[in-house]
Amino acid sequence: MSSKRVCWKCGAPIGALPLPLSRLAECPSCRTELHVCRMCRFYDTGVAKHCREPIAEEVKDKQRANFCGYLELADDAYHAPDLASEQVARARLDDLFGGAQGKSSATDQHGDALNDLFRKPGGDD
Repeated sequence: MSSKRVCWKCGAPIGALPLPLSRLAECPSCRTELHVCRMCRFYDTGVAKHCREPIAEEVKDKQRANFCGYLELADDAYHAPDLASEQVARARLDDLFGGAQGKSSATDQHGDALNDLFRKPGGDD
């Protein structure tokens, strides 16, 4: 199991860290806290309080270190971001708002209008 353990945030291997994880344990790569709900096999966003352990006390912030004694490391704690859907969303926004080129020209037009509004009469800028 130790070879499969990875950081929940960046996916870096953490198999060299001693078990049980200390409350102060951090990822050697991204320095994020590791004794967190997101690292636990009981973490499940589909259930109440996002925890399948029936007698564990509720932890409000699932991404911060806590004192839960029921933490059992999950092999699938890391979920890579879905970059494809992000790219599709960005492309749709660019189509809607005219892309990066449209943004800069609109920004220039607004900036010119503001400069005209606040320009001192008879001033050289």
